[in-house]
Amino acid sequence: MSGQDLTSATEGPTPEPVASDVVAPARARRRAPRKDEVLMGAVDEARAGLAGLATPEQIGEHVGVVMDDDRLATHRFVSHLPGYRGWHWYATVARVPRSRHVTVCEVGLSAGEDSLVAPPWVPYAERVSQAERARMQSVAEGRDPNRPAPSDENTESEGSDASAPEQERNPAE
Repeated sequence: MSGQDLTSATEGPTPEPVASDVVAPARARRRAPRKDEVLMGAVDEARAGLAGLATPEQIGEHVGVVMDDDRLATHRFVSHLPGYRGWHWYATVARVPRSRHVTVCEVGLSAGEDSLVAPPWVPYAERVSQAERARMQSVAEGRDPNRPAPSDENTESEGSDASAPEQERNPAE
C-alpha cells in the first residue's frame, strides 16, 4: 500500500458540521449595560477584594464605578502605594441574575491619566549604537573589543612576531 493510499484510508470522509458545532458570530452590542444598583453600591465588597494586594492605608478614596456589562461593574480607588502616584486600584464585581450576592472577579492596579509609566518599547536594533555593534561583532569573532582590529599595515611592519600566538613567543625577547 502506498503512502498516498494509507493517508486517504486513515482520514476518511470529512463529516458535515452539526447545528450544535456551528458557532454564530457575536452580535454587536446595541445598548449600554443596564445600571445595577446592587453592584454600584458594592464599594465595601470591592475594597475588601483588594485586601490581598494592598494594606488599607494604600487604598484611598473611591473614585467611581463603571458598568462594564450587565451584572458586571468595576470600582476604582486612589492608590497611596509609594511610587505609584496617579495610579488606581480596581476591583471588578459581578452577580448572578436574581441574586443580591456580589462576587469579586478581578483586582489590580492600573495607570491613571497623570501617572508615571515606562516609555514606549524600542526594538533592540534601534537602541544599539554603531560603536556597540562593532564591539559586539569583535566579540563574536573572538577578538578583544578593547584592542583595535589588526590591519594589513600593522602586520607587515611588526613582522612575523605579531602573528605568532602568545605561547610560541620567546619570553627572553
